Amino acid sequence: MSTRRPDVSDEDLGIRTFQLRKAKAVERAMERVRHTHKDDWKNLDGQDITDFEWILGELWAYVNRDAWEDLRFGKITMHEIRTVLTYGRELKKHARTSVDVLNDVVTAIPNKE
Repeated sequence: MSTRRPDVSDEDLGIRTFQLRKAKAVERAMERVRHTHKDDWKNLDGQDITDFEWILGELWAYVNRDAWEDLRFGKITMHEIRTVLTYGRELKKHARTSVDVLNDVVTAIPNKE
C-alpha cells in the first residue's frame, strides 16, 4: 500500500525536488559570496542581491553539477558580481539567447581550472 497522497504525481515530486536542490545550492553559493564580501556586500541594493540570486538559480538549472561544483563563488570579485548582474539583465530582457548569456555567466565566475 502506498503512503503517497494520490493527488501528488511523480512529476510534482520531481519538480519540487529540483526546486529544493536549486534553492539549497544557490543559498550555499550566496553564503560564500556574502562571506567573501562582508564589507562590500552593503554596496549592493536589495534588487541587485535578488537579481544575483536569481541568475545563480538560472545558472544552476543550466550547467551540469560538475560544472557548478567547479565554480568558486568564494573567489568572485565585486567586478565579477556586477558583470554577472549585467548578464542577468540581458537574460531578463531576452537581449541574447539564454544559452549565450549563461555561458558568459559561467566564464565570469572564477572556477577550479
